Amino acid sequence: MREIKVALVGTPNVGKSTIYNALTHNHEHTGNWSGKTVGVSKGECEYLDTLYHFYDLPGTYSLISKSREEVVATDFIVFAEFDVAVVVCDATSLNKGIGLVLQTKEICKNVVVCINLIDEAEKKGIHINYSLLEERLGCKVALVSAKNKKGLDELLMAIKTSKEQAYLDVDYGVLNETIRDITKTIQTSKYNPKWIALKILENNAYYIQQFKELGIIQKEYEVSLDYDVHLEVVLHMSKRVKDILKDVVTYDNVHYNDKMRKIDKILTSKIWGIPIMLLLLFLCFYLTIVGANYPSDLLFSFFSSLEKYIMMGLEAIHLPNILVDLLVNGVYKTLYWVVSVMLPPMLIFFPIFSFLEDLGVLPRIAFNMDHTFSKCKACGKQALTMCMGIGCNAVGVTGARIIDSKRERLIAILTNVFMPCNGKFPSLIAIITCFFVGFHHTWGSLLCALILTGFILLGIILTFLVSFVLSKTILKGEPSSFTIELPPYRMPKILDTIFYSIKNRAIFVLGRAVKVAIPAGVLIWVIANVYIHGLPILNYLINALNPVGFLLGLDGVILLALLLGFPANEIVIPILLMCYLNSSTLIDMDNLNILKDILVSNGWTIKTAICFILLFMYRFPCSTTLLTIHKETGSKFYTLLSVLIPLSMGIILCLLVNYIFL
Repeated sequence: MREIKVALVGTPNVGKSTIYNALTHNHEHTGNWSGKTVGVSKGECEYLDTLYHFYDLPGTYSLISKSREEVVATDFIVFAEFDVAVVVCDATSLNKGIGLVLQTKEICKNVVVCINLIDEAEKKGIHINYSLLEERLGCKVALVSAKNKKGLDELLMAIKTSKEQAYLDVDYGVLNETIRDITKTIQTSKYNPKWIALKILENNAYYIQQFKELGIIQKEYEVSLDYDVHLEVVLHMSKRVKDILKDVVTYDNVHYNDKMRKIDKILTSKIWGIPIMLLLLFLCFYLTIVGANYPSDLLFSFFSSLEKYIMMGLEAIHLPNILVDLLVNGVYKTLYWVVSVMLPPMLIFFPIFSFLEDLGVLPRIAFNMDHTFSKCKACGKQALTMCMGIGCNAVGVTGARIIDSKRERLIAILTNVFMPCNGKFPSLIAIITCFFVGFHHTWGSLLCALILTGFILLGIILTFLVSFVLSKTILKGEPSSFTIELPPYRMPKILDTIFYSIKNRAIFVLGRAVKVAIPAGVLIWVIANVYIHGLPILNYLINALNPVGFLLGLDGVILLALLLGFPANEIVIPILLMCYLNSSTLIDMDNLNILKDILVSNGWTIKTAICFILLFMYRFPCSTTLLTIHKETGSKFYTLLSVLIPLSMGIILCLLVNYIFL
């Protein structure tokens, strides 16, 4: 069987990952914003006795190799072993993709052009003369609608029958003579000497070093030109694109996108943009609050009904009583509390969030916040990582890879914890309902969502404030340029969105929570059941923390619960109840009226509730997020800083609230 290795290249939002998923069935996410993927995914498919190995490269606007996405994509095309490069273009804006096609043809000899979204182009009255385009590009062109899985067979045949072509030779005007002089000194049959010469002219230290190590560049070049090399390259490449597309694309209606522009004027306006963003957050929280209660109760009932059977089974195999108690009342109870509280909100919030992402709304949010981030000397892409952080802070931290500047990437990582993750929602909702809303079913949920949105807004303000302080102190610097493409609005496939959000987000985050809940359950059982001089370790810890707790408007029990909640935010409330009720195990509490009575009888007031929420939201990252921060930064200093910054903000806010209520 013949095997073909294929590199999938394309700008963001052209449906490249959708094509990859349709061909390989890997179901990689197709998020509707720039820089969503910063790695290389691999998948396979078989068609007509040919095995295709597909490599889905990061979405990139060019192969100039400045951003992280560009470096990954360019490195693969230049150095990786593959047979064909498929450049995916958007039929509704072909001019954006053809430039990438030409850059790819400068590096790779075998290129196929895949024009996706032809169904959307037809709806908008856009017509493409693909045979003329094929003739001018000198390579095969395939028309595809990946969403409807049309044209994929034709694409596979185009890849199979594609032949090696000569490297693209672009006329770079005033640079030509210098390029020729450099190419004479470069001896290679594997790489395009002209492209290497361009890297030398651009003074691209990375690729100069790479080719030196390969022995292709064997001398030092001192080139002094009176021209901006990058500008000359862009101008001549743009002219080549314009010449190629002349008479290739025609329009039935030149005003086909007026409607989209009108919507954009509203969503990105200075007056309505931010309020609409907050309204969308409010709706997400409201639907999550209303929808999660009943499934959570069902899960609690189911898991708790299994307790006695698990205990009977463990006793039947003659395990010691102390070990049975540890496994059931320690590990199992902690585990099912986390699952019952965490899973239902995730199954609601993540699909809604993914829907807004795929629809194209989240890039507009980033656009609205870009100006403010620039004022804070940070990058506008940080707004995207903030959105990811609302789902899971660990995801938000890894999402910071889309930021090119290391300084700005660190700022985004260190401030992501100010966005409360999905794991904090159940506890926040419970306390807000008990002390600020009451138990009116309809209006209570609306008001609870509104208050939660207010705390999210406070988190956004703190993100701006801390970003500004960091950019003026340990992470000094000017904001880098940031161009975000506002992708077209596209109605996502609902079932695909739900499948992705459950598999790749909800289950992933739940798996993370389960892993840390098990050791947390052991630790909690030990401090509640191991006695010293007649008192459990728990009591000694509470007494030691009481003075600090009173200073912050709280008590030792709350501080201990917040500390023990480090592995998983979902177990903070159960630990509170365990301590207040002098229990040796976590306490299930599905009745908020009783929860409020217990908290009030132990001295809770409105002030306590506010201080708890503030410190709970901003104390420090959970264990998984902290490990992710250390992995992403490779620094113990910045990992420690990610703990100290939010913790200090939470303490300052609690001290302020405590002072106001005195």
